Amino acid sequence: MSLRLGDIAPDFNAKTSIGDVNFYTYLGDSWGILFSHPADFTPVCTTELGKTAELQDAFEKRNVKVLALSVDGLESHKIWINDINETQHVHVGFPIIADEDKQVAGLYDMIHPNASETFTVRSLFIIGPDKKIKMTLTYPASTGRNFVEVLRVIDSLQLTANYSVATPANWVDGEKVIVVPSIKTEDAITKFPKGVEVVKPYLRYTPQPNK
Repeated sequence: MSLRLGDIAPDFNAKTSIGDVNFYTYLGDSWGILFSHPADFTPVCTTELGKTAELQDAFEKRNVKVLALSVDGLESHKIWINDINETQHVHVGFPIIADEDKQVAGLYDMIHPNASETFTVRSLFIIGPDKKIKMTLTYPASTGRNFVEVLRVIDSLQLTANYSVATPANWVDGEKVIVVPSIKTEDAITKFPKGVEVVKPYLRYTPQPNK
């Protein structure tokens, strides 16, 4: 059965490009991103890992640890990382799991037989400090994932976790947010001193609390 939002992310031990890793220990109290690739030396994935490396400071600023995966081995990973660094002008510092026995792929339902019997699909999971799945994303092999969008989702999730707000369509950091329905308007006025704009009883905006 595939993992759903709110499920506990399975723990695992794995060999990676930076050494042996226990997933929960690696994450600690941080947020986490686990994302998979069909195989090493694939063109779209090369650009994705490069973009992730380019955004490493942005992930660290948000207390997010990144972990990639493919079903190829460590020696293959090392050569591919050199290619990524060279072609994308980055330094890949996050670990890449060598999931040759497909243990992690099985735990996270990354093998989709209608796409491939042997390779992982390109899935991405955002995992909270409580080790619960907060977001899942699966892209086709031909379309590169938007990691700026992944950062936007993390910003939204962290706002919800810390301030009891939601984010509207196409929201970006710094724009107005939505008061969640569980908060009464009179309580929202006290909770959000920057102001509450009531459009409808169920649609209420407030300036982003942490700005």
